[in-house]
Amino acid sequence: MELLTPGVGLIFWQLVVFLLLVFVLGKFAWKPILNALKIREESIEEALNTAEQARQEMEKLKADNAKLLDEARHEREEMLKEARTTANAIKDEARADASKATEKMITDARAAIEAEKKAAMADVRNQITDLSIMITEKVLLEKLSEDQAQKDLINNYIKELKLN
Repeated sequence: MELLTPGVGLIFWQLVVFLLLVFVLGKFAWKPILNALKIREESIEEALNTAEQARQEMEKLKADNAKLLDEARHEREEMLKEARTTANAIKDEARADASKATEKMITDARAAIEAEKKAAMADVRNQITDLSIMITEKVLLEKLSEDQAQKDLINNYIKELKLN
């Protein structure tokens, strides 16, 4: 039964050793252990703060990247729109120039055709006039081959002149 109830001397020495152990540990071990724990706690807190800052920085970078991508898309759309507008303007201008050139060519061709037509008509008139003169000469030569016919013709012309 002695094992179940310790003696007073044993309790006294256990108390003395325990207090001595607490004093020695408090003097030499607790401060370094507590300092190490405090340093460890501060480093963990600093690491958590750094991680939080890094996370916030990443979110900010993601937001900036998304904004830059949106701006780049918008700028690309604007450039494509401007390129389409420019291409359409160039096409319209080319069509207008081609239309003007075609109109000018048609107008020039009509003018050339008209000039050729007038020249041909003048040539036909000249040929008709030459033929008429030749026919008239032949007719007059046949009719005026006699002296009496020539005298009658001259008298007719003189009478007509006097009337006018």
